[in-house]
Amino acid sequence: MKRISRTCVVFCVCASGLSAISVEGQAGSFEKTFQQGTQELRQGQLEQSAASFRKAIALRPDFAEAHFNLGLAELQQGHLDPAIRSLDRTLELKPGLRGANLFLGIAYYRKNDYKSALPPLQRETKIDPQNGPAFMWLGLAQLGAGEVVKASQSLDRAAALKPDDVDILYHRGRAHLLVSKDSYERMYKADPNSWRVHQVLAQSFVEQDRLEEAVNECKTAISMKPDEPGLHEELGDVYLKQNQLASAEIEFENELKIDPESVTAMSKLGVVSLERSKTDRAAELLTEVLRRTPHAAGAEYQLGRAQAQMGNVDAAIANFKAAVADSGSSDTETLRQSYYQLAQLYRRQQKPEESRAALESFMNLKQQADAEQAQNLQQKLKRSAQLEQSPDKQAQ
Repeated sequence: MKRISRTCVVFCVCASGLSAISVEGQAGSFEKTFQQGTQELRQGQLEQSAASFRKAIALRPDFAEAHFNLGLAELQQGHLDPAIRSLDRTLELKPGLRGANLFLGIAYYRKNDYKSALPPLQRETKIDPQNGPAFMWLGLAQLGAGEVVKASQSLDRAAALKPDDVDILYHRGRAHLLVSKDSYERMYKADPNSWRVHQVLAQSFVEQDRLEEAVNECKTAISMKPDEPGLHEELGDVYLKQNQLASAEIEFENELKIDPESVTAMSKLGVVSLERSKTDRAAELLTEVLRRTPHAAGAEYQLGRAQAQMGNVDAAIANFKAAVADSGSSDTETLRQSYYQLAQLYRRQQKPEESRAALESFMNLKQQADAEQAQNLQQKLKRSAQLEQSPDKQAQ
């Protein structure tokens, strides 16, 4: 038999599943059998492909790629122990073969043998440090082994490599929640009577939309640490969620007494004052916010609202235009509402062209927002369907 030419070995993990390794330039029955198995594997004919790769291995027992593809077929069939043997043999023959360690780790993970999954997955991330799925699987194995801090680090790396991968983002978020839970449990054990425990409980209740309980925990934390910066602002935030503007105003005022440099508390107080028709006070606060943090689009927008209510139309227009200029790509709500306000003010000034242009910009942004909302809903539905599958199918 002629010597097999070793061309570039290629594999990937993608939404459609596992891609087999292929070779070219071979002759005779081995080439035919190997290529037949590769085609069968790609078509999902798992039993046939496994049989073909076993025949190929009988012809060339030292050919690592045949053992690799056999391992993939066995893994997809759920035959985990045979897959592990095939992938182990692959690595004996070719230790640096990309993907072999990854799928060996996946096979161990699917056996719930997380500690055995860790070494091959760690090797894969060293062989291919740009492989986001490898870091994801390493993070999952570390979660299974109880190494939550290491898992969050691995999943952070995976997210940096593939920032739009919803599976990676989901597992990353879960890992960080577990890290937080561990930290909170340690905090409670260290000092169950600490004001920090009540602060954390308040934040937890807010996430669960249990706002009355959050208010009570905030008040308890404040009673234990009345001069701690941030606590009054957190309580004010909860009151805002409850639409209790008078109580929120008091807490933001209290926060500024403790921390006069808090721009966030100052901005929130300005917005609450505006909602409570204290327009002069709102304008004063928001002007100070902009003095300290120029080009803050949110503050510019709210100051524009205050100026409009005070009848200072030119000043209001200037602030809304500044908000348009300073709104980043992530602050589309401020941008959209600024255009809407400009359309109304230009109409009051009897400037129909300017009003029409601003209204058109508003409508375009609104249509984009509606389209994004529809797309997000579709992604949620897709994600719900994916969660019904096994973890390895989600990541492929």
